[in-house]
Amino acid sequence: MLNRRELPPTAGLPQGFADYVSEPVLSLGEGLRRWLSIADPILTSSGSAALAVALTTLRDLVPQRSEVIVPAYTCPLVPLAVSLVPGLRVVVCDTFAQGFDFDPQMLAQLCGERTLAVLPTHLGGRVADVAAAIAIAHPRGVWVIEDAAQAMGALDNGVSAGLAGDIGFFSLAMGKGLTSGEGGILFSKDHTLRAALETSADALLKPAFFRNLRRNLELLGYMIMYRPNRLWHVYGRRLVSALDAGDPVKAVGDYFTRQDIPLHRLDALRTRVAANALSRLPDYLKKSRERAAQRLDILCSLPGLQVVRDRPNAQGIWPFFMVLFPGGEQRDRALTVLWRAGYGVTRLFIHALPDYDFLAPFLDPCLCPNARDFAGRMLTITNSHWLSEADFRAVVAAIRNCL
Repeated sequence: MLNRRELPPTAGLPQGFADYVSEPVLSLGEGLRRWLSIADPILTSSGSAALAVALTTLRDLVPQRSEVIVPAYTCPLVPLAVSLVPGLRVVVCDTFAQGFDFDPQMLAQLCGERTLAVLPTHLGGRVADVAAAIAIAHPRGVWVIEDAAQAMGALDNGVSAGLAGDIGFFSLAMGKGLTSGEGGILFSKDHTLRAALETSADALLKPAFFRNLRRNLELLGYMIMYRPNRLWHVYGRRLVSALDAGDPVKAVGDYFTRQDIPLHRLDALRTRVAANALSRLPDYLKKSRERAAQRLDILCSLPGLQVVRDRPNAQGIWPFFMVLFPGGEQRDRALTVLWRAGYGVTRLFIHALPDYDFLAPFLDPCLCPNARDFAGRMLTITNSHWLSEADFRAVVAAIRNCL
């Protein structure tokens, strides 16, 4: 199966040279307002930076509270972003069985008078049960920040992800549906809170000419190399090298430090690129949903296999499929065949948060059997438009043989 045609692990929107040179019809903020009814978004250097601004704002509003509850299975950047805000500490909550939402019983136990905020997370484009988190958090005076980093364009009861809670944010990192190389979109439907977010952003987000210059060069490289016949050189080669070295954390790019979260504004050129690409994104996501609908039933027909889907009245986006195997051994057999094969099959996050050694200074020990089970049985399959029917059949056949 080994080839040098490498499919991306997620369905990011390809960019073109015109995105760099054309004047956008709508600014990025105006485009988001018209599409998703998000008022006056704040543009940051990353989704993690957006989270740091949000938490700084809430800490200043309620300084007697210091705990931030995050799901046990999420991006390792999340606890690092929390740690950037002086005085705050991370509290890890286990997830619901075979899913990524908070375990409601554990969340209710953890949520108390010291809790500042909880972070329900729309993982992999699937829509989290934010209402359940709000029902627990708000009566206790706790804010809800929606981590919609992977869910721009997802809807819950017809409303954009990020708007049910008090604050929401998207990520514009590489591989997301819309990218600016790196970037974040921070917003709130509450006008008073929005003004407080802007005050915090003005204080935290400093000019960063050379960092922005580097990101512009990386974004240009992304535009050139984000093609199946080129992606091996910048992604596939590194992936295989890390797997050969027995380092799955490095293979998926899970290792971070706080230095990976610079705090600055998104620059004008990358904002222009994202604004131009945004005009194509709704149609791209629509076609992605149609592709996913055709393939979901096939995946779900495999014996013992479970695909993570949305709740009723939710309409997520489909950058990839999150597939749960009956056991970790079957999942690992499938990865042995597919991970190096160039079909866009990989793992999302290797561990539950407490199992990353580099996060130990920022986390207290936590029992999270459901999150560990989820991490141990799940792989992802790209929903890229470059995954042909023949490619998909090959992936399905390989998985069937491993069950």
